[in-house]
Amino acid sequence: MKKWLQRVTPTPKDIRDNARLTELFGKLLHDPNLWHLNRRSVPGAVAIGLFTMFLTIPMQSLIAAGLAIVMRVNLPISVALVWVTNPVTSPPMFYVAYVIGCWLLGLQAEGFNVHFWLDWHNWLGVIEPLVLGSLICGAVSGLIGYLTVQAIWRWMLLHRIYKRKQRYAPARVNTPSSKRQI
Repeated sequence: MKKWLQRVTPTPKDIRDNARLTELFGKLLHDPNLWHLNRRSVPGAVAIGLFTMFLTIPMQSLIAAGLAIVMRVNLPISVALVWVTNPVTSPPMFYVAYVIGCWLLGLQAEGFNVHFWLDWHNWLGVIEPLVLGSLICGAVSGLIGYLTVQAIWRWMLLHRIYKRKQRYAPARVNTPSSKRQI
């Protein structure tokens, strides 16, 4: 999985050559920790990406990039996960966040009625539960993503250690000297 990630993610040179990112973040993009794939960098990037994908504001990618730079975690992974939210996935994700926000605030959630959602007069009543639900969903999904990637990373490490022990373990042969004498 690590080799696949290294193959599909852009190189540091590609990112540094991007004029918009260089203009916005400058020399901060030269930090090597932003490009490493290790047990600290990848789970942190997943947590940031999953949290920011639930934010109901524009330019989520820039926010994810800024958080990745500040937290010094893998930049390409954190930005790529934000793109889970797109015009197809956003409505159900944000509706679930709205329902959760209504439940937490003790409000009655409006059904998925197109006329209600297209009337801008209703938007002020929707903003508070939507923002609260989005923050809760983002925090929970970021935490679950972080713990899941940590667990997978640990399992892969233990599996690799087990395979290495099996490969270098001496062959057990039943010889007369190896039997216990009474």
